[in-house]
Amino acid sequence: MKTYLDCFPCFLNQALRAARMATTDERKIKKVVDEVGMMLQNISLESTPPESGRLIYQKVHEITGNPDPYREIKSQSTKKALSLYPYLKSLVENSENRLLTAIRIAIAGNVIDFGPNRAFDMETEIEMTLTKDFGICDYDLFENALNESNEILYIGDNAGECVFDRILIETLNKPVTYVVRGAPIINDATHADARQAGIDRVATLLSSGTDAPGTILETCSDTFIRIYNHAKLIISKGQGNYEALSNQKKSIFFLLKAKCRVIADDIGLKEGDIVLKKGRNRRM
Repeated sequence: MKTYLDCFPCFLNQALRAARMATTDERKIKKVVDEVGMMLQNISLESTPPESGRLIYQKVHEITGNPDPYREIKSQSTKKALSLYPYLKSLVENSENRLLTAIRIAIAGNVIDFGPNRAFDMETEIEMTLTKDFGICDYDLFENALNESNEILYIGDNAGECVFDRILIETLNKPVTYVVRGAPIINDATHADARQAGIDRVATLLSSGTDAPGTILETCSDTFIRIYNHAKLIISKGQGNYEALSNQKKSIFFLLKAKCRVIADDIGLKEGDIVLKKGRNRRM
């Protein structure tokens, strides 16, 4: 996905928010705003938002000296999500279509995002997502792809959200490799966050190697690229991964909530819509 003009004020707001999370020194916060503001003029509309986000958060780290300003809030989000785990499991076990319910729950977890969105309520989001109509629902295509696949590459998004992903992984009944970021970036999940959520009990953990808020393939490790290239079924969670991978010709299924107008417009939906969307296939 390309960068839109409306992304630029969002970039600046995210930089200010992250700087305030990283330090109380107003001189450093002002320097972040100043330098990120100057960076914006060099951002191409042809780049993806995660490419720009990577540079912006590197600047926050460089100026504040804090490599993981969201560390505590990530842990709190995971603890909150884990407290809901028994309830989430019961929703799946008591539903008529366990797989579709688990998909809805995984999408509900995508609200845990401290980049473009801060205000959310997990319980309310779960209840809404269980009954809300999909903006796009390629469920039949997903079910067919799942039946034809021996294993799944699952690209995670945010800490806390991992618990919701765990519910879906436990329902898939296939070997899963779960991908986390290579370094802290916003509240995106790292190895430590995924382990706290218990993902390591149900899937093989793999770092993508990138320090971007999305799976920018050019910044990923050789190990991840090799596994990605051979994967026949990929689940991609969240907006950042959609932004980075939406133009890829792979069998990717995007699971997300469209939390901003730019994403919604790019997909052709309304803001707030929930999505299970099949990406572009490579021609055989």
